[in-house]
Amino acid sequence: MFVYERKPIEFHGVRKQIAEFCISLGRFADPILRRMALFIFLQAILVIILFVWGVARFINPNVPWIVRDIIAVMGILGFVSLVAVVGIWGERKVSARIQSRLGPMRTGGWHGWAQSVADGLKFVQKEDLIPDSADRPLFRLAPYLTLVPSITAYMAIPFGFAWFFRDLDVSLLFVLAMLGIEVLGVLLAGWASNNKWSLYGAMREAAQLVSYEIPMCLSLLIPVMAIGSTNLVSLSQAQAGGWFHWLMFQNPFIFLSFFTYYIASLASCKRAPFDLPEGESELVAGFHTEYSGFRFTMFFFAEYAVMFAVSALATLIFLGGWNSPFGNFSSGPLWFIAKSGFLVFIQMWIRWTLPRIRIDQVMHACIKYLLPLTMILFLGSSLWILLVTPSHIDIGQFTRYALGIIGLGSLALLMIAFYVVWAVFGYINSPRLTGRLGRKHLPGA
Repeated sequence: MFVYERKPIEFHGVRKQIAEFCISLGRFADPILRRMALFIFLQAILVIILFVWGVARFINPNVPWIVRDIIAVMGILGFVSLVAVVGIWGERKVSARIQSRLGPMRTGGWHGWAQSVADGLKFVQKEDLIPDSADRPLFRLAPYLTLVPSITAYMAIPFGFAWFFRDLDVSLLFVLAMLGIEVLGVLLAGWASNNKWSLYGAMREAAQLVSYEIPMCLSLLIPVMAIGSTNLVSLSQAQAGGWFHWLMFQNPFIFLSFFTYYIASLASCKRAPFDLPEGESELVAGFHTEYSGFRFTMFFFAEYAVMFAVSALATLIFLGGWNSPFGNFSSGPLWFIAKSGFLVFIQMWIRWTLPRIRIDQVMHACIKYLLPLTMILFLGSSLWILLVTPSHIDIGQFTRYALGIIGLGSLALLMIAFYVVWAVFGYINSPRLTGRLGRKHLPGA
């Protein structure tokens, strides 16, 4: 039997003194941290909230821009770290509840609230291993290329009126662009690991993300077309006044596009039932199989950062943003965080309820169902805005646009007929086109 014996690590000189100092400091601080852990954690959350609030309210506009930007970036990093820590703990508790377990209960006291903090400290102390056959520069670069764009997306996400890093006219496009860069980090991780399981997971992520980004962006264009702006602040301000002003309830096509966006967003952030890039039941751990320690933690942080980011987009565009459902009463960032947090909870709920589907089923669902449905919703919303919106129902405008409407209607009927014929042909001939496993269950399933 093969036994691997790790060589003991020996420190000399200044490194030995630093190591001895850290050990003595840990022995001194350990009993204090154990007794005051909950107080320190709650105090950290309070400091982050007060810090972000102070940035938004009291920083003088005449302060040099570099100072304001550094402070705002620190606030964003603190918030993203808090999202990851609370998200990991929350997912453990949600999965435990669904599976009739307790989940973390000991670390930190109340319901194991400090388990994520303890795991983070453990990962930081683990040895950073790189396979001998790996492409070392790309192997080191991949986690940063995954995490940094995920955090950068928050710079264009408004948490409330005047609670944003940059008010961009194309803030929606900026966020989507940053979220799209994440796939490059996953591809690099799989390729640089020089491991076939990692490469399989990376290629799955590339095919999945590129495919599902199309219906996801089309779903977002439907409400954007109704408002006429890609500025997330303008989109949220247009929904003030109560839940009946939210874009989700303005027409049936926008209502349905919320669900198509949410389904596509699950695939874009690698959540079940679309978590094929990791696929621990078949690919060991997918694209991050060879990663350990802090680099492994960076992939986890990126995943939870993207989960909140796609939920924040759904909140800003469909669910009123920071506006209260009860009119203008108590509107603010807390409503935005509560709505986005609820959508993140739904993502966790789906993960621990639905089984993982095969990669061919993932692509089948996108190309043959989700994409055509999103295109029909896009066309239907265009006609709804043209015909039903109050500013377009006067007789003169209807007469002027009659010819164009007939042309669009004919095109819509032609597309629907083509889709029906295509779907029937595919259903009848699918065993011959893709093999029996393309549609049938596996033997014994």
